Amino acid sequence: QVQLVESGGGLVQAGGSLRLSCAASGTSVSINTMGWYRQVPGEQRELVAAVGSGGGANYADSVKDRFTISRDNAKNTVYLQMNSLKPDDTAVYYCTVQARRWFTGRVDDYWGPGTQVTVSE
Repeated sequence: QVQLVESGGGLVQAGGSLRLSCAASGTSVSINTMGWYRQVPGEQRELVAAVGSGGGANYADSVKDRFTISRDNAKNTVYLQMNSLKPDDTAVYYCTVQARRWFTGRVDDYWGPGTQVTVSE
C-alpha cells in the first residue's frame, strides 16, 4: 500500500557530504513518522534519525551534530543531509515511514530497499 523510493547513496571520502532522499507513495493512508535506519553486516539495524509529522526530530548520538533530517509533507518525502562523514558511517541506509490507514485507523511501518553509503579514509 505504501512504496518507498530511495536515492542519494554512494561513495565519498571522509569529511564529505551526501544527501539521501526517500519519496513515499500510497493511497488511503496518512504518513506519520518518517526516518532513516542503517545497518552494518553482522550488526543490528539502528535508528539514525526520525522526524514526526509536526517536524520534531530525533538523532542517534553518533550523528546528532553532523546529520540533519527534514521532510516535505507536500511531496511525502524525507531527506537526510549527512555532513562531515566518517568511515564509521559506512552502512546500508533504510528509509522507513509509519502510515495510518484512513478507513480502519491501522498503523503500519514500511521500509525502503536500502541504499549503500560508503565513506573512505
